[in-house]
Amino acid sequence: MQAREWLVLSRLPGVGSRQLAAIVERSPAWPQGWLAALPAEAATALRLWLDHPTRSPLTTLLEADQAWLAADPARHLLHAGHPAWPELLGQIADPPPVLWASGDLEALAPPRLAMVGSRRPTREGLGNSAAFARELASRGWCVVSGMALGIDGAAQQAALEAGGSSVAVLGCGIDQVYPPRHHRLYHRLQEPGGLLLSEHPPGIPARPGFFPRRNRIVTGLSLGVLVVEAAEKSGSLVSARLANEQGREVFVLPGSIHNPQARGGLQLIREGAVLVRQVDDILEELTQWSGLAATAAASPSAPPAAEPGGVSLLRWLSDSPTPVDALVGLSGLGIVECQRRLLELELEGRAIQTPGGWVRLPPPR
Repeated sequence: MQAREWLVLSRLPGVGSRQLAAIVERSPAWPQGWLAALPAEAATALRLWLDHPTRSPLTTLLEADQAWLAADPARHLLHAGHPAWPELLGQIADPPPVLWASGDLEALAPPRLAMVGSRRPTREGLGNSAAFARELASRGWCVVSGMALGIDGAAQQAALEAGGSSVAVLGCGIDQVYPPRHHRLYHRLQEPGGLLLSEHPPGIPARPGFFPRRNRIVTGLSLGVLVVEAAEKSGSLVSARLANEQGREVFVLPGSIHNPQARGGLQLIREGAVLVRQVDDILEELTQWSGLAATAAASPSAPPAAEPGGVSLLRWLSDSPTPVDALVGLSGLGIVECQRRLLELELEGRAIQTPGGWVRLPPPR
């Protein structure tokens, strides 16, 4: 389906992301298959838009959406099938039907680690957050967070200042600066290396219920989540729980037993999260991805153009699934070119796409 159809689906009433994801798995034909699969309210709204667009309230919304996207080449609508759609999101139970994006899509190319923590951190917590983010950036990793005050914003700012990449997932419309104090970070995240994402269209203000939902995208985009200072009842613990449910690794930087902002993290360690003292403790748990990131950081240039088709990508494929996100960062290819070469390899019978990414097929006998 094209971006226009995804826009319509994202605007339909009476259907949530989990329901849409379940329908997407069945690959219904557009539009009749969707009309049959959608709940009644959503199907009625879609039928009205298809048959009588001038009478449908969806038309005004779609025109405003498309005008916002067309106003700046750095604005994008990501959806399943889009070259920059993060494949990791396809592994969670309720991925957003679309992601509004503003900034540098290449920020999605490196392997990603989420960093979350207290909005009221100690000075030590802020320092640790910035130090870990800088080193992750230097090793070719992208820092993902929610642009919140405290640990989140400090980590993202440090990653960008170190020349790395960072992705912020917002709990409001893509054009809203929340919290307002992070207006400079918001604008920096639209420059090279930075990217803003939101499942909410322009004009939607921040609401309390949006933030727990936002967290599932932060963790869903990432191979793991690092918790830096979290109280016993905090959004960071929600992120850790979501990461566990999504099969992601949970890492905790421990703090003092006398620090209330560290008690949530200490509880996570008791429950089985990985205690970390340095970045290597994280990368040892993510061995495959740390190797990819290190190679990409050391060799950022693209492979020689003279190599035919997708041959150059074979060197990075094995019998373990590798997401397109990692292949882009490793090969130095753009997302579109990487997808094209992978398709060529698939048509040649040399690689195949699996739920976890791409794998290399043995040569035919």
